[in-house]
Amino acid sequence: MVGVEEAKRNALRRFYGSGDLHFVTFSCYRRRPYLGTVRARNRFVKILDEVRSRHGFALLGYVLMPEHVHLLMGEPEHGNPSKVLQVVKQKVSRSLRRKKTSSGRQMELTFASGSVAAPAFWQRRFYDFNVWSEKKLKEKLHYMHRNPVDRNFANYRILDIHLNKYVSFNPASTQ
Repeated sequence: MVGVEEAKRNALRRFYGSGDLHFVTFSCYRRRPYLGTVRARNRFVKILDEVRSRHGFALLGYVLMPEHVHLLMGEPEHGNPSKVLQVVKQKVSRSLRRKKTSSGRQMELTFASGSVAAPAFWQRRFYDFNVWSEKKLKEKLHYMHRNPVDRNFANYRILDIHLNKYVSFNPASTQ
């Protein structure tokens, strides 16, 4: 059992409400490639757009890798980034799971790659970095653009065009 002092030491601290942009990263359960298909990625993007519209947050960029996601987002009009990610993760997980059993319970996740049942789609937590300057904005955008290139999922020449189109950093304009 985790002691109270240890729990306090390991508690995540999130900083919301200052109008910062947030660079967030979250992973599939045990970094399994659940987003490795076109169908899964298209479904994720559709759900992300629906949640973005409903919660009213700016989305400056995203990268979908087979086993993790990076988002560069503003703070939502409704809720906070934690709530937004909870909704995105739940909707994507439910959408990509197999149909419910006759008893109404959700079936375990199984995917073509490995066909091993998994108890979850996503890791529980996510990494959140407050982007508070134009320098950090460019750094995070560059990292997001380089991620698929470094993993040989994309051609850098195509992505390099986008690197030259940085938006001017004004956190107030992302609200």
